[in-house]
This record gives sequence, C-alpha cells and structure tokens, in this order.
Amino acid sequence: MSSLQETTTRQLRRIALDKQREGRVPGLFAGVARGGSLLWGEGIGQADLGEGRAPGPDDQFLIASNTKTFIAVMVMQLRDEGRLSLDDLLGDHVPEVSHPITIRQCLAHVSGMAREPLGDVWETLENPTAKELRRDFDDVERVLRPHDHWHYSNVVFAMLGQLIEELDGRSWEESLRTRLLQPLEMTRTSNGFDGGPHATGYYVAPYDDVPRPEPVMDLKALAPCGGLASTASDLAKWSAFVADPGDLLSADTLEEMCQPQILLTPENWNAAMGLGLFLIRTGGGAAGRTYVGHTGGMPGHITGVFTHRESGTGGIVLMNNSAPVPPDAFAIELADHVVEHDPVEPEPWRPGTEIPDEFRGVLGRWFSEGQPFAFWVEQGELRARIDKPAAATLAPSRFVKVSEDGYRDVAGRERGELLRITRDADGTVTKLNWATYLFTREPIAFGEHLPR
Repeated sequence: MSSLQETTTRQLRRIALDKQREGRVPGLFAGVARGGSLLWGEGIGQADLGEGRAPGPDDQFLIASNTKTFIAVMVMQLRDEGRLSLDDLLGDHVPEVSHPITIRQCLAHVSGMAREPLGDVWETLENPTAKELRRDFDDVERVLRPHDHWHYSNVVFAMLGQLIEELDGRSWEESLRTRLLQPLEMTRTSNGFDGGPHATGYYVAPYDDVPRPEPVMDLKALAPCGGLASTASDLAKWSAFVADPGDLLSADTLEEMCQPQILLTPENWNAAMGLGLFLIRTGGGAAGRTYVGHTGGMPGHITGVFTHRESGTGGIVLMNNSAPVPPDAFAIELADHVVEHDPVEPEPWRPGTEIPDEFRGVLGRWFSEGQPFAFWVEQGELRARIDKPAAATLAPSRFVKVSEDGYRDVAGRERGELLRITRDADGTVTKLNWATYLFTREPIAFGEHLPR
C-alpha cells in the first residue's frame, strides 16, 4: 500500500492514534491517497464491538454529506451538457418550486433557505418521501437573504437530487451509478449499506466510556444530501477524480467548482464554499495550501475527504462515533503532513522543440503600469507573469491564439482577457496590449506615449 518514507508513516499513525484517543472513537480508518489508491491507511479500534477487528479499507461507513459532492458534480455535468444554467431558477426545472433561488445559490449554500425540510426530522428520525418533499418545499422558510451569509441547507441539496431526476429521466441513484460510480470503478459506494463489510455506528456519552449503538436512518428523499455509504478504497478514487476529473468532467468545470463563492468563517478567512465543495486553506501566503472536499455526519458515522489538487494528495477519515474530533481538520492534517514531508517528486524539465516565429519578437521583458513583465515560450506556448521575485511562485498566464496577432489568456492573473500584438510594416513587434493595457519595452508613465 505505502510508498512513503517510514518516518512519514510513523507520524501518520501517531496522528490517527491521537485523534482516536481524543475523540474516543470505537473504530476509525484513516488514509492518505494519491492517483486513485491509498498510499497509507490504517484502522484503529474496532469496526464493530462484537467482532473485535479493526476497520479496513474495504469497510463501508456512512459518508453522509460527502454525498453532496457527487450530487454537485452531476449538476455540473448537466450544465456542461447544455441542459441547465447555474443561474436558472430551481423552479425552472422542478415545477413544484416557487422560491426564487438559483441552482448556483443551491450549490454554494447561499440561497438563504432553511437547513432542513418541514417537521422535526432530527427528533423523529422520519424523513419525507419525494412526493412530500416536493409538495412541502414551498412551505420551507427562507431564513436569510441570498448571498448575505453562508447557510448550510440539506433540504436544498435534496431538491438538487430531484432536479437531476427531472433532467435525466431516471432516479438519482441510477444517474450516479452511470455517470460516476461505474466509470470510476467505485464498486462499494451505495445508497445506504450494500450488505458487505461495514462499520457499526456508536455514540459515546461525555461522562462515561460505554458506546451505544446508533440507529441507521432511512433518509428517503433526503438521500441525495447524505445517503451514501462508501469505503476508503473507493474514496481514494473519488479523491483522484477531484484532483483530475479526466473525461468525466471538464477540468475547467472542476476548477470552477473550486472557486470561492462565499466565506464560511469571515473572522478567519481560511475557509470558503465553492460549488458543492468546501475549500480550506492551511498556512499563509504563497506557502499555504488549499484543500477541497467535504465532511459528513450521520448517527454513529463522521467522515471527511479533502484533496490537495495540485499534488493529487487526499486525506480520508472514517470514524464510527457521533461526536469525535472534527473530520475536516483530521483529514487535512494527514494529507498536509504527506505533502509537506513526503512530496510528489517533480517532473524533470523537458526541453522544447521549437520557438514559433510569431513569438520571436515578443520574448523578454516588457513594462506596463511601471511593472516589469517577462514573456517566454515553454513547450511552444506563450506565457507571461510579473518579472519580480515575489511573483515567481504565481501561476503564469498562458495564451491561446484566437486571431492573427490576437491571443486569449487562459490562466493566471488576467484569465479570459485578450493580448494583442502590434507590428510595424516589416513585422517588428512595437507594442502589446493586454486587457487593453499598453506594454512597452521601456518603462513609461501613463500617457507619455501620447502626442503633446
């Protein structure tokens, strides 16, 4: 399983053991994944107190609200297929809905809708059927104005499950199997336990140490917001998908899902909500890292899956206690330790094969707004960034040709903007305009080039 250094695996076990003790977790499985497989994983405690064995990588846990990441991806697939717009109203596609909330607001938990469906579902443990959910949704209170605050809503994600069923013409489970689980070979991910090996959920009260078995709820129509069970082995594949979606979802669309929509904690500025994904930042400045993923909580099962997309490193935590340590911090601590102390080996530098003639007069240093910029060719592609040491760690802009001497910036500080190259009669490059700003070979003040 592991290709990590022994010192790394010892520290990962120490982290997991400390969390198991701190959270008084009867049994947990903790893992770190790359490339769709577990680099390291270990079970501590017992999957079921009657069996006496540690949880393994193929034991199912209820992953609860991690389900939302699967729902969000399917909504984005439908968007990419042209079957909806993120700024459509939910009611444009689900006829029972009159609340003026958009699909984008639903994905980012900024719709202002209440957290749960009608009824005290977490007291009765009785959830609505699809018919009841759709019938009663307009009576669910909108407790906040949209976009004012991040406000988590299970009932809204349940309705996104209904949206998928409306547009795909089949159950959300069948859409999930066809669109994601089968292509990713996630064979032990299911709506509820599949009958195979699984962990039993417990509650450990604060003033004694005797675990009580927790009930397994029937979520009914709330299943799209939290009904899935999965294993560490399957979630390693999901983490790899989040790092690189391959052919199942456009890379640009996954990147769009990872753009902050609203801060979770305005006081700290270290956590935000994307489109169905939490974004949590560790460290500060350029040395910090962003992890994307989700947590999940059901009676007796608390889970977290977070991925550092740049290195493809994911932390996976599955615990069978209703009130253990926070799963997001736990999963990120595992993955971050590996990224920091056992990083992915960088690719060797590869020489290019040509310098396109169209770029020969562009290469080198240019100035705009008093700032120096470097333009260079890498693997035949024109790139640019501010030419200062502080900017060396920033991703460069990359340009794609869209017309004669016209290029679209597809990455970096001015993504989406146009770069225009101006030449004189003999083809010599005389100036650049990028997002309309003038670039010259020598630094000049604004307006200095204009006739007096």
